[in-house]
Amino acid sequence: QVQLVESGGGLVQAGGSLRLSCTASESVFSINAMGWYRQAPGKQRELVAHVSGGDKTTYRDAVKGRFTISRDNAKNILYLQMNGLKPEDTAVYYCNARGIVTTYGHFDDYWGQGTQVTVSS
Repeated sequence: QVQLVESGGGLVQAGGSLRLSCTASESVFSINAMGWYRQAPGKQRELVAHVSGGDKTTYRDAVKGRFTISRDNAKNILYLQMNGLKPEDTAVYYCNARGIVTTYGHFDDYWGQGTQVTVSS
């Protein structure tokens, strides 16, 4: 009923850039808040960046000044521009959406399937 599809992950050298995208399925009318999370092997999933329904953005300290979150509300697409990548950024990156209105009804919380980001030193 709701799909969030991430893309843009890959292998990059330290100092490089990647741009992640998260596209919601066509059944989605609107999304309140969205965020990017990541999970490295053996670690808990952590919030990377978040954009609220009012377009207020927040970032974890480790990515401030390097990552930029943005969204296209008309197309229900979430982006994460990642510059100055470091090996410690290596993880599976997940898109999260909250407060989703669709043709099937309202949904509180949805996750994408994840996209792998690997940064080599």
